Amino acid sequence: MKYEIIGTTVPAVELELSANESVFSQKGGLAWMTEGINMTTNAKGGLLKGIGRMFAGESLFMVTYSSSRDGAKIAFASTVPGSIMPIDVSSKEYIIQKGAFLAAETSIDLKTVFTRRISSGLFGGEGIIMQSIRGNGNCFLEIDGDTVIKELAPNEVLKVDTGNVVAFESSVNYEIETVKGLTNIFFGGEGLFLTKLTGPGKVILQTQNFADFAGRISRYIPTGTSN
Repeated sequence: MKYEIIGTTVPAVELELSANESVFSQKGGLAWMTEGINMTTNAKGGLLKGIGRMFAGESLFMVTYSSSRDGAKIAFASTVPGSIMPIDVSSKEYIIQKGAFLAAETSIDLKTVFTRRISSGLFGGEGIIMQSIRGNGNCFLEIDGDTVIKELAPNEVLKVDTGNVVAFESSVNYEIETVKGLTNIFFGGEGLFLTKLTGPGKVILQTQNFADFAGRISRYIPTGTSN
């Protein structure tokens, strides 16, 4: 499989498939495709996995696209301004936040996982459910804004606003901690919790938290009609 990232503001990834190669994405992820691509919709991995994906912010059903000939192309586009990051998961398992998955080769296993501390997930803003990706091949992640990569040494700690975390290697410990100080909590404007990531391993961050951005602009949208 060959791929090309197209565009800069709201990019897409275009995949060129050989005969019998397949990729899958969440429902509604398709941007365009050429002749020779067959589409199948199902609850990939079974109904229970599909329900788990729903809790993780993805769709119950996934769509598999298979090529019937060499050179067929298919593209998946990001939904907000940002970037698309390819990840080769052949040697590493990654934990990804809800909404980050865009598409992957069918040799990749996408499943729901729980945070290591249930209490952390309950009060951490992003929920207790995330997703893991493992297998052989490429997975494509959708990133809000620009991509920032940090390589954490053993026991090195990075504290991040929860919405700015995209993914991290499974070797990285993940937990939520409360912002210290009542003044910081009530007047700091950064929320009550931070994500604490402890190395070793790679951490992928995004410069924009689109959910926070949407919340800010929603305050300026009229909620009623004037006479």
